[in-house]
Amino acid sequence: MKYTFLPNTNLKVSKVCLGTMTFGEQNSESDAHAQLDYATEQGVNFIDTAEMYPIASREATLGETERYIGTWLKKTGKRENLVVATKIAGPNRGMGYIRNPLDFSKKNIDEAVNLSLKNLQTDYIDLYQMHWPERVMNMFGQRGVSKIDPQWQENFFEVLTVYDGLIKEGKIKHIGVSNENPYGVMKFISESYNHNLPRIVTIQNPFSLLNRLYEVGLSEIGMRENIGLLAYSPLAFSFLTGKHLNGIQPTSRLGLFPQFTRYSSENCVKATKLYQEIAESNGLSLTQMALAFVNQQDFVTATIVGATSTEQLQENIAAFEVTLSPEIIMEINKIQEVFPNPAP
Repeated sequence: MKYTFLPNTNLKVSKVCLGTMTFGEQNSESDAHAQLDYATEQGVNFIDTAEMYPIASREATLGETERYIGTWLKKTGKRENLVVATKIAGPNRGMGYIRNPLDFSKKNIDEAVNLSLKNLQTDYIDLYQMHWPERVMNMFGQRGVSKIDPQWQENFFEVLTVYDGLIKEGKIKHIGVSNENPYGVMKFISESYNHNLPRIVTIQNPFSLLNRLYEVGLSEIGMRENIGLLAYSPLAFSFLTGKHLNGIQPTSRLGLFPQFTRYSSENCVKATKLYQEIAESNGLSLTQMALAFVNQQDFVTATIVGATSTEQLQENIAAFEVTLSPEIIMEINKIQEVFPNPAP
């Protein structure tokens, strides 16, 4: 296992981050514990979750993922050896059962942090992230911003002030954003500089062979400002395993939750077939090539991988031992030119 540091921190993290959003929906508590056991045995010390998990989010299972991780942490006593990240849900997603209103007010952030601490059975959270922005913008399958959200009032300073208090209390160590745009990232950075407030250290955005939009604008900011990308959906909801090329598998996440359509367009299918040909011609599985490609990007701090079985997790973690040659990267980039970012 290879390790790095979360930017501007002393937190050493594995390049593989265990994603957990299936815990509580597609995975039972015993499944979740088995995955956590295996991942940590392989050297993974970085775990990512969220208050709204599992996916697909619903009131009946809200918080189950954090609770499964919490029971495992209590059982194993491994908390001090791990970097645990979680997220606060933002508005605009029809999830008033979490809190109402769903915003980043001091009251709501305090409530969310305290509940996550309780669920995770821990005294502190290493990395606390805003799951998506308060403002309506392009995220979760939307490519661009053509209109400005007239309801939202800028509050970057106020939000950072709340986090400053929580860091001083010892409840959280560092903060990050997720599903953000260059505008939001730079506003958070400037407010931190101007007012000596906590600095975001990571951004958790999608990045894969089917979605390289992070490279447009955000990658330069990340590298120049030393903000690490935690790349999620590197296998595009398992589309980049190749198993859906002849139709969506009914027991898969895409089969169980057909509302997740961002990776199943016609162009995604066409591009995936071409990527599979590159992988096979070089003696690799598509899974290996897809994960190795993400891992090799300079702006990626860690890649978030999840699975619905320990067998899948084994294959995913093993893929990080693969290094792609410059020739393979060139072939990949040719496909990107023909089908640029088919999954928004």
